[in-house]
Amino acid sequence: MIQEIMKDEAFLTQRAEPAAVDDLGVAADLLETLEAHKDICVGMAANMIGVNKRIIAFDNGGTYMVMFNPKIIKKSEPYKTEEGCLSLTGIRTTKRWKSIKVQYQTAEFQTRYKTFTGWTAQIIQHEINHCEGILI
Repeated sequence: MIQEIMKDEAFLTQRAEPAAVDDLGVAADLLETLEAHKDICVGMAANMIGVNKRIIAFDNGGTYMVMFNPKIIKKSEPYKTEEGCLSLTGIRTTKRWKSIKVQYQTAEFQTRYKTFTGWTAQIIQHEINHCEGILI
């Protein structure tokens, strides 16, 4: 179900709780909400739809990908960029990394590792920051 976008910064700055199998419905809602905003949004974290769980969904080169309990375990080549967010107004400057290695779980809660670069890496970093309660 398409959910309303959370704009309460007090809520958005809380660290998300680990996701579990019971949260598969949250992931489905997150994906549906992201798809509904695809013309202006390339990634979302569960707290953006009011659920404080470590789940992200994002455009991975034209197809959507969902990660449960993602964390960056390696990063390289820092750079400065500007980003916007559906939950916030305006554009803000932030530091990102050109390449990241992410540990995450699939919808079957199997642990995976994957390296991302460029634009996709930037999207993932933004969404993982949401899970950590960090806003741009």
